Amino acid sequence: MPSAKLPRPARFLVRRTYATAVRPPLSALTPTTRAKAEELSANWKGTSATGEKTKNFIGGAFVESSAESWIDVADPATQTLLTRVPETTSSEFEQAVSAASEAFKTWSRSSVLTRQRFVLELQHLLRQNADAVANSIVLEQGKTLADAHGDLLRGLQVVETTANVPTALLGDTIEVSKDMDTSTRKLPLGVCASIAPFNFPAMIPLWTIPMALSTGNTLIVKPSERDPGAAMIIAELCQRAGLPDGVLNVVHGTVPTVNAICDHPVIKAISFVGGDRAGKHIYERGRKSGKRVQCNMGAKNHAVVMQDANKGHTINSLLGAAFGAAGQRCMAISVAVLVGDIPHGWIPELCERAKQLSVNQGFEQGADLGPVISPAAKQRITGLIASAEEQGGIIHLDGRGIQVPGYPDGNWIGPTIIEATADMRCYKEEIFGPVLVIVRADSLDDALAIVNANPYGNGTAIFTKSGATARKFEREVEVGQVGINVPIPVPLPMFSWSGNKASFLGDIPFYGRGGVDFYTQNKTTTALWREADIIQPKASMAMPTHH
Repeated sequence: MPSAKLPRPARFLVRRTYATAVRPPLSALTPTTRAKAEELSANWKGTSATGEKTKNFIGGAFVESSAESWIDVADPATQTLLTRVPETTSSEFEQAVSAASEAFKTWSRSSVLTRQRFVLELQHLLRQNADAVANSIVLEQGKTLADAHGDLLRGLQVVETTANVPTALLGDTIEVSKDMDTSTRKLPLGVCASIAPFNFPAMIPLWTIPMALSTGNTLIVKPSERDPGAAMIIAELCQRAGLPDGVLNVVHGTVPTVNAICDHPVIKAISFVGGDRAGKHIYERGRKSGKRVQCNMGAKNHAVVMQDANKGHTINSLLGAAFGAAGQRCMAISVAVLVGDIPHGWIPELCERAKQLSVNQGFEQGADLGPVISPAAKQRITGLIASAEEQGGIIHLDGRGIQVPGYPDGNWIGPTIIEATADMRCYKEEIFGPVLVIVRADSLDDALAIVNANPYGNGTAIFTKSGATARKFEREVEVGQVGINVPIPVPLPMFSWSGNKASFLGDIPFYGRGGVDFYTQNKTTTALWREADIIQPKASMAMPTHH
């Protein structure tokens, strides 16, 4: 099949690496973007978007770190310095753990209705301040404004569902024998920790904060060092919602902070969302120190397209699922498996529709996707696209070298569509960018074999008008989250996340009933209260049989 490449300007002839001293000044931002950055810096205690330092949140106070090492957070569209994030010192980390441990003594004994009221007030404040959270995400992460609001909304749904915590914590009681009852209660674990990724800076903290706190735990959050602003705003909103000092703490950093979380004996559980390498490290190191750990990791999500699929709906679904958020979603559809004799016109139409998507800075009107998170991410993604060429793949639409007027230094990659085979690097590795890989299968069984042979099991979808075909796929596919004519089948939070295989490490999933189970431990009490006088002339030495 002939390649339908876009004209491609020379790329990577000159690479720009910015040290803090040579980053563009704040004036490099557009007036709109600069106004939003200044508003964020003025209104929120813990975060900055005008080049100042991000603070830790320890024991109810936003405190500037005494760290010697700092990480630059740059606007992905201009490379302008927005804030600097500390590599939290060991003494500061110990202060956070101490504050959380002390707060646990009283928070764990607070009534479930008190904790429910906190959740209800938090959801109200999140809605009131949604623009601030979304603006921070656009500035630091690069999402479009609409997508940034979606990031917050999916987290907010977890908050709202968690408002049912009194019901979720109901125990069981049964009279097991005459005058003898056995009851179970769900009790909090203690100090817990949450390690969040860059791609969902609001949603992922909100997967854990309401679940951990409403069940009576205290929590230490480590946001991504690439975009911590949303988590800092959420922390301040928790404080405004009446959360006592020390119940929630936020620390920053990279590997040293992560290792401190894994090793500290007071921390009882770790929630992690991110890449494979970090996830495996956290799981193994955390489990070694006796912690409960849940890790959502890498993915390679397939959409199987049958010959009878609704063409318009399917193409729209593939475009949104592959290129939304610049492909930086763990549930992005990154592979389309075309089954049987699907007309070749599908691919040109998919390319034409993808060309019409607007790649731009997230505040710009009509932007469909923004930049990827960093120059290093851009380099990695373009390298994987190039590997397809080298290994004989067909690049039908090439997003390398795209130019966005007014933003010459952005981390831009346009929508890219590659036809490949399952032995190529672009198929085998998670690209995490706006790249859709197309592979062919002769039949549904062949498509199932391709999907099931992949080590990951986060999500998959099938597009068909046949109920029998969909049922066979749903039954036989070895993936935890299945969509039927639904491209991104992430369950709403009354359910639990159900990714499997190499996409998840741990025994208990995120949010929903699983989230309550993860953050609690069962205590069973058996009590005997005899109707008759309990004083007996002689103690029984026989083994109790409960008869």
